[in-house]
Amino acid sequence: MTSRIPRDSRLRLVRPRPLAGAPAAIEQRRARRPAPRPPEGTPAPAELAGMARSVLAAAARVARWADRALGPGGDSATADGKATLSDATARRAAEALGLTAGQVRADWDTARLAGLIEVHGDSARPGWRLRAWDRDDSAVLRGWVALCDAWSLACPEPGEHEPAAVAEVVTAMPQVLSFLQLSAGPVPLPQLLDLLEQRVTELRTERCEVDYGPRPGTPAATEPRPTPAEPPAADAPLEPLLDWALRALASVGALTYGDGQATLTPLGSWAVWVKLEQICVAAQSPAGNIEQGAEDMLRGCARLRPAAARAEYRAWLAARPVGSAVTELIAAARGEDALLRGLAFEALRVVGAPAEPEVRAVLDEPALRPYALLWLAEHDGVDPEDAHEVLTREEATWLWVDTAAAVADHGEAPLLVRHLETAVQPTVPSLLDEVRAVGHPRTVQVLVALAAAHPDPAFAKALRRAAFQVHTGG
Repeated sequence: MTSRIPRDSRLRLVRPRPLAGAPAAIEQRRARRPAPRPPEGTPAPAELAGMARSVLAAAARVARWADRALGPGGDSATADGKATLSDATARRAAEALGLTAGQVRADWDTARLAGLIEVHGDSARPGWRLRAWDRDDSAVLRGWVALCDAWSLACPEPGEHEPAAVAEVVTAMPQVLSFLQLSAGPVPLPQLLDLLEQRVTELRTERCEVDYGPRPGTPAATEPRPTPAEPPAADAPLEPLLDWALRALASVGALTYGDGQATLTPLGSWAVWVKLEQICVAAQSPAGNIEQGAEDMLRGCARLRPAAARAEYRAWLAARPVGSAVTELIAAARGEDALLRGLAFEALRVVGAPAEPEVRAVLDEPALRPYALLWLAEHDGVDPEDAHEVLTREEATWLWVDTAAAVADHGEAPLLVRHLETAVQPTVPSLLDEVRAVGHPRTVQVLVALAAAHPDPAFAKALRRAAFQVHTGG
């Protein structure tokens, strides 16, 4: 932009650059290590995919029925907009497939968790994995892994137990599965229970919930300890919860459970190995992102190229439960750093379908709404190049200012000037008018930074004038 008359300047419309490219994208060279090989005796991928297809056969059958019967203009698939199958649809499926309504509901839930069915409000449609079911073994295996990761949702948790105790067991089960994988054979239930109790104790210790009391030989505290209002979760017996967890994992095909012992299936052993390998790869990264919270992890990925950053996101996600990881990423997106906001939604793209409820929940938050709309559009199959069309003019302008704030904070002056080319407004005056109207909290700082970076003195003056007007409310 070289015109010295800002009001006549035209902005060339180009595709927005990925936010991850705002800082200087410097790929750190890493020594390539040979592709890891699974443990000896692990079946070939094609054989593993056949096992996964067998586990998910009933779910795929219901998903194919939904694809045929619940097309556009059909009856609503869900009862409450929350993916709960409506009674009418369950009866239709049961009659068509020769099943009971209860079986249809169970297979429907399995299909959703495996990504074979995607539910949006009252409508359902086949997931991309169903389209690739017969020809893409990797899609089948990813679908089964998604179901395995959601094992605690596949089988209702015991209602008589405290939610905190249930959450502790869910968090501790990866260590139990790792032990089963290393054992490479049946493991007695008492041994698994002992391991679970040790891990749950570690979790409570990390939260400082263990009351060590006065040490021997030291005077007791002069002030009495406060009496807890509720009994601690430590009193909850873990054996019934371990039984529930093992049955749930058996229901998704990760292990076999009976006669007082548990054994990983070939699918379960392979899935645990994949998770451990992802963790080991991430642990070797210079930044050590796997051990960081979401905000620090995103900062560590800020200067990586998009492909390398996605690899870091995948490894970070593999090391923690999906639900808590999504919550952490959303919390990071709510912060003041616009760069982290964009990177958080890039990481949520790696999460995929399990993040959809949390992303939909932030549509009412102005700072997150544009990012959430783009995420949902891409999740719905819209081409990323065209996803911006789902935004209103105001939302697109808000996102433009937010991206400019990220560039101003973390990028270089030339990149900030080039960001002008991505605006949806055709002229400079309309851009400044709409930027002032959206009320972004960083508007003044963005305009001042643009004025300082732009080489055209007349245009810089117009930017400073606009910044002053926003600052004074004029």
